[in-house]
Amino acid sequence: MAETLARKHLPGDLAVWFFILAELSVFAALIIAFGVTQILRSDMFHSSREALNTSTSLYLTISLLSAGGFAALAVATVRRGQQRAAAFLLLSALASAAVYVLIKLAEYKHLAGLGLDLSYNTFFTLYWLVTGFHFLHVLLGMLILGFMALRCWRLEYQAENLSGLEAGVIYWHMVDLVWVILFPVIYVLH
Repeated sequence: MAETLARKHLPGDLAVWFFILAELSVFAALIIAFGVTQILRSDMFHSSREALNTSTSLYLTISLLSAGGFAALAVATVRRGQQRAAAFLLLSALASAAVYVLIKLAEYKHLAGLGLDLSYNTFFTLYWLVTGFHFLHVLLGMLILGFMALRCWRLEYQAENLSGLEAGVIYWHMVDLVWVILFPVIYVLH
């Protein structure tokens, strides 16, 4: 029992948790602003939302959650001492994230082509701000995934010291969590 308690720890490091808390606070403010504005301008939000493709948002969700699954498997794989296998899992996570980026860029291009840009109306102002802010987090997460894959390939993570790997994967899970909330708020709820 004492050995089990000794092995339990906060994954990653405390600084990353504070960073994630700060980022989640910003996202919470944006989501609340979106929700309150939707209540105040429900007709505009309803008609504007019809320009969005729910199928596209489902593919976006699958790609991000797949990346999170691969990243979580990478941590477990390093714990078993298989760092190079973990590198391939992290590259798979990176590829899944790249699918998200390509789909999101196509969606942005489509909406911009329709003239539904940041200044079109309040819905699209908030849509571009919230999803753009999230998109930047995805790009940072991809850099982190690539860096961790390289470190795994170089055998720089050990089962006894995974805080850097755990911190990066926790960041990615924050990106996933935010999207799981954004998906229904922006694309589904009326």
